[in-house]
Amino acid sequence: MKKNHEDKINRIAAEVRARVEARGAPGEFLSLGKVAVSHFVPNPHDPRHRDTKLDVRDLVEILELDVEGRTCTAEPGVTFSDLVRATLPHGLAPMLVPELKTITLGGAVAGCAIESMSYKHGGFHDSCLELELVTGTGERLCCSRAENRELFEMLHGSYGTLGIITKLKFKLIPAKPFVRMEYLRFDSLAAFNEGLFEACSAPDVDFVDAIVHARDQFVLCLGRFVEDAPKTSDYTGLEIFYRSTRSRREDFLTTYDYFFRYDTDCHWATRAIPGMTTKLGRALFGKFLLGSTNLLNWSKRLRPVLRHQEHLPVVIDLLIPKRRFAEFYRWYEGEISYYPLWIVPYRMPVPYRWIAEEHRSDLYVDVAIYGLPNDRPGVNYSKLLEDRTFELRGVKTLISENHYDEETFWKIYPREGYLRAKRRTDPHNLFRGLYEKFHFVNPHARPAAVQARAFPEARKKGAHAL
Repeated sequence: MKKNHEDKINRIAAEVRARVEARGAPGEFLSLGKVAVSHFVPNPHDPRHRDTKLDVRDLVEILELDVEGRTCTAEPGVTFSDLVRATLPHGLAPMLVPELKTITLGGAVAGCAIESMSYKHGGFHDSCLELELVTGTGERLCCSRAENRELFEMLHGSYGTLGIITKLKFKLIPAKPFVRMEYLRFDSLAAFNEGLFEACSAPDVDFVDAIVHARDQFVLCLGRFVEDAPKTSDYTGLEIFYRSTRSRREDFLTTYDYFFRYDTDCHWATRAIPGMTTKLGRALFGKFLLGSTNLLNWSKRLRPVLRHQEHLPVVIDLLIPKRRFAEFYRWYEGEISYYPLWIVPYRMPVPYRWIAEEHRSDLYVDVAIYGLPNDRPGVNYSKLLEDRTFELRGVKTLISENHYDEETFWKIYPREGYLRAKRRTDPHNLFRGLYEKFHFVNPHARPAAVQARAFPEARKKGAHAL
C-alpha cells in the first residue's frame, strides 16, 4: 500500500527531531538508509559506515507528471531508470540523465551529475524548479528561486550535509524514441579540441561526449534524437558499448538504452574482473556481475580487502575550465597516460554559489578517470590529479578520495556561504560538515608531505592503455 507523501515527511521530520533530542556526543551522525546502491566511490575508511541510518526507503514515488506543462514532481529516491520509463512514452525526458540506472534524483542534486546533455543544460539540478527539504532540526522548507533562494542554490553540491531533500519539481524536454550516434575520430589533441568545442555550438546536436582510447585515438560521440531507426544495437549483455566506439562510424540505440549505455560495464569497470570482457564470461556470469548495481555491490563486499591498501584505485571526475583543458591533457599524457578517459563538456548556465569565483568557468571539460591503478611506490595519483586540478582552477567532484587540507578546500567551495546555509538548516551538525564528510585519512597511507614530494617522479612512467 502506497503511503501518502505528507505522512512520509511527517515521519521523517519526527525522527530527525527525536534523534536531535536523544543525541549523545556531537560526534554521533545521521545518514540516510536508501533503496538504491550508493554511488559514492566505495572507500573502506569512510566513517559514514558507522553512522546511524534514517530510513528513507519509501521516498521512491513519482507524484505528478505534467505532460502539457513538461514538468515532473517526484520523491528523491526515484531512480533515473524508473523516471525515463515513465516520461518517454509521453515523448519527454529529463534535461539531464546520469549514465547509471540507479542514480537517484536526490543524489543527482546533492551530488554533481554529469552526462552528454551537460554541454547544453548543465547538471540535473539546473532543471529543478522547487526542492522540499527536511532540515537537521526537523523543519520542513520549500526552496526555489523565489523562496529560500540561497539555500535552493546551495543544495547542489552539498552532498546531504544541509538536510534531507524529500521532494523535487523539475523541467522535462521533448524526446524521440531513438538516438542516432555519429563517431568522429581524431589523432591529435588540437584536432579533437576543435571538433569538441565546435560540436558544443552545433544547433542540431542533442548529445556530446567523447572517449579517449589511447594517446592518438580520440573519439567524439555525437547523438541526435530521431523518430525511426533501421536497426538498434544492444549493449546490455554480450556487446560492450565503449569498445564499439573504436570501430563504428554510426550506431542507433533506443533512447532508454542510450541514456544507460555505460551501465552494463559501469563504464569499463568489468576490465578488472577476469573474463568479463569476453562473450563467454558475460554469458555465464553476466547475471551476477554485469550492471552498475551488481558491480557497486561487489565493490562494497570487497571493503575488507581494500582496507589494507595504501592507495585505492582512482575513480575521479575533474572539471577543467575550457581554457585550461589542453594544458591539463598534455600534462596528463606525460605524467599518467591511463586510458580510456571519458570526456564530457559541461556548461554552467548560471554561476554556482557553491563554487568560488576563481574556479568558475562558463564551460568545463569533465575528465573522468575510472579505474586507474594506484599502486606505484611513492606516488599517489589521486593526490596528483587533485593538486593539478586546483592549480588550473578546476573543480573535483567529491565522491572519491579527497586529500585537501582545510584551507585549500575552502578556497574552492566558499566557506562563508556554506556555513550560512549550515547554520540555517543543520545547526546541530547532525549530517556532518562538507569538509568533514569527505576528508578522512587512510591509516595505511604515508603522510601527504611525502606524497607531495613524489610529484616529479611520476613523469612518463607506466602508461596504461586498453
